This record gives sequence, C-alpha cells and structure tokens, in this order.
Amino acid sequence: MNFLIQASYFAAAVLFILGLKRMASPRTAASGIRWAGAGMVVAVLATFFYPDLHNVGLMVVGIVLGGGLAWASGKRVAMTDMPQMVALYNGMGGGAAGAIAAVELYSGNAVAHGTGIAALAVLGGVIGAVSFSGSGIAFAKLQGWMRKAWSMPMHHIINGIVFVFVVLIGIGLMTAEQPSPFWISVFFLLSLFLGLTITTPIGGADMPVVISLYNALTGLAVGFEGFVLGNAAMIIAGTVVGAAGSLLTLLMAKAMNRSLANVLFSGFGADDGTESDGPSGTMTSVEASDAAITMSYAAKVIIVPGYGMAVAQAQHKLWEFVQMLTKADVEVKFAIHPVAGRMPGHMNVLLAEAGVPYDMIFDLDEINEEFAQADAALVIGANDVVNPAARTNESSPIYGMPILNVDHAREVFVIKRGKGTGFSGVENELFFGENTQMVFGDAKDVCSGMVTGLKEL
Repeated sequence: MNFLIQASYFAAAVLFILGLKRMASPRTAASGIRWAGAGMVVAVLATFFYPDLHNVGLMVVGIVLGGGLAWASGKRVAMTDMPQMVALYNGMGGGAAGAIAAVELYSGNAVAHGTGIAALAVLGGVIGAVSFSGSGIAFAKLQGWMRKAWSMPMHHIINGIVFVFVVLIGIGLMTAEQPSPFWISVFFLLSLFLGLTITTPIGGADMPVVISLYNALTGLAVGFEGFVLGNAAMIIAGTVVGAAGSLLTLLMAKAMNRSLANVLFSGFGADDGTESDGPSGTMTSVEASDAAITMSYAAKVIIVPGYGMAVAQAQHKLWEFVQMLTKADVEVKFAIHPVAGRMPGHMNVLLAEAGVPYDMIFDLDEINEEFAQADAALVIGANDVVNPAARTNESSPIYGMPILNVDHAREVFVIKRGKGTGFSGVENELFFGENTQMVFGDAKDVCSGMVTGLKEL
C-alpha cells in the first residue's frame, strides 16, 4: 500500500510540473490548471489510504466545505477581482502550513523527531504565518478596504525588533525538550504581527510583486511542513510553487528595475494623498468619437491596457472597437507591461475573457521597438508603465524602470478618468506630450463612445 501511495504522489508531482509548464503560455494555461488540479485530486485521494489514518470524517468535512466554498466563490468572482482572490488563496495556503506547524509544535511531535524536523516546523510556521497575515493585508488593499499605505513611527526598527524576538523564540522552540505552549503562542502571534507590519507600508503600485512573493513563501512553508509530516506530495508541490513564485517575484522586480528589498522597505507605491512634482504644461483633450475616427484612418495602432481598463470592465467594449478597426484594415496589436494591473498576467486574463486572440498580444520586449512605426497608440487606464520620466528624469522615483515606448508613436490617445497621478504618485510626462491627446472619462464609457463614433462614419 505504501508503494501505491508513493507512486500516486509521484504521478501527482508530474501533473503539477506539467501543469505549471502549460500555465506559462496563455494558449495552454487553462489546460495547465486542469492538469495541476488533477494532480491535487490524485494526491488527496492517495492520502486517504495511509495506514492508521485518524479523523477521516473531519478531513472529508473540511474538503467538502473548503472545496464547495472555493467552487462557489471562483464561479462568481469577477475577472477584475481575480488579484484579490489570488492574494486570499495564497494566504489560506500559508495559514494551512502555519496551522500544521502549530499542531506539530503543540503536540511535541516535531521535537520528538529531532532538532532538524523541529527547525523545519518552526521555519514553516513563521513563513506560513507571515504569508497568511500579509496576504490578508494585500487582499484588503486590492479590495479597496485599505486605500492608503500606513506605517508606524520607527516602523522598520519595530519590525527588526519583532523579527529578532521571533528568531530567538524559534531557536528556543526547536531546541527545547518540550516547547512551552505559552512561547509557541507568542511565536505565532509575533509572526502574524510581522506579516501585517511588513505589508501595510507597501502601496498599490507594488502589489503585483507582493502577491508573487507571498505565493513563493506559501510554497516554501508547505514544502517545509511536508518534511515535518513526511509527505512527499507536500514537499514536491511546495517546492515547485516556491521556486516558481520566487522566480516570478525576481522577474517582476527586475521589470520595475528595483530590488526586492526596495519594494518591501522603501514604501514606494504608497498613495499618501499627495502628488509629487511633475512636468508643467497643459493636457490636450479630445472627444472619444474624434479619437476613434483618427485611429480608423491609421495603418497601425498599438493598444496598452492597464488597471483602469480592469476597474471599468472595459475589455469587451474595447475588443468590439478593435474588431471594427480590423475590418477597416487597421493593424492592431496589444502591448502588455510585466507589472500592468494588480497581479502577474492580469491584463492577459482580461483580454482573453473578452476573446482577444493570443497572437495579437505581445510583451514589452516583443513590441517596444514597434511603437516608432505605429500611427497611433491607445493607452487605456495605464499610468506608470508608460511614463517617459522613467527614461529621461533621473530624479524621478521610477527612473530606470523599463517602460512601453508609447511616446514614440506618431499620435497617442490616453483614456483616463481624471487628471490625477497613478499609484506611485508620480506625474506622467506622457500626458503633457505634444503628440498626446487625453480622452477623459470612464474607460468603458469612452470605449462605447469610440464604437459609436465609428458606427456613425
């Protein structure tokens, strides 16, 4: 029986890895999720065949309740709310790993198996707790329940002191013959507090990196607790998720030309209600119908979607407008910045939902040189990722961040709700460019106006 269980875990691991590989492309991502889901089903079913398994009834109840709630919420959640759902589920995974560590430490099982296993339980516990509470804050920020970043006086000093206490208590727990329940409780409470205080000062502009980081931490915590329980499926799944999340986090930080430490500790991206100094001048505005007519006579148009498109749920009307352009023999392409939106791949998901073909969607590196040959560029709800200050203004907080070269297009149309800055608080030089015209209004309403403008031609 043990051979069959381990063979099932191996099959599940293969499905996890193949599923993750297929998730790397929008064309195969849906099937990749199904493959990985099948792997999880195999791993869960195999676990029920462990000899001397206890609390089977509670396990079944937990699976039914958790699976049912996840299925219902997953079916109902809007595509625009997908980032906060991912943040929430990341936190649940970290919380589950932390709970396993707590059970093993309170019961004394971890210590009974030696200092090495106890150390892994402690590490998985602190990482899982930090991921749980930190992901909760990320969810609240993305959901709009926390609109501003917040930090305490001497925030980093307090975090440093708490971290030292967590390390010292953790060392005590892993070396004690029988860990004290009191200190175990203090350990987890401080770990949860650390997750909260690390995440609260981070602004909305950095949430994609934060979500990816907590995904990696959750995987790492699950892998550690897999060693504690001797469960191969948890070890493999946690390692795969942790490695993939770590790589994605580093790639996204690189896409912003910033270190991970800068993202976590600089407070950049915090919306403190003030606006930084920016370019002077006047924004030139134009009606939606006029912008649409101009683009209908272009040979090539490149569209840059951003979070404003997601908030307005404008992707369907935008695709309707694009279809009308293509019927007029206009070449249309979509340009996606690596950190556009509120999570990795956010824009790709929204465009796929609207039915945009994958061969019309290009990453920054693939399309950036084409802006100079474009007759028009349409920016819909994007801000910092198209700001020329990242190339030209060394005093700008975003200087050095790779951006989409929208300003190189012959004409630029920017759909924006108002004249305020983005999440980083940095004024966008693109909006004041000689070749830029602003189309103010809700993105969905503006796209509807552009569709109407073309229909009236």
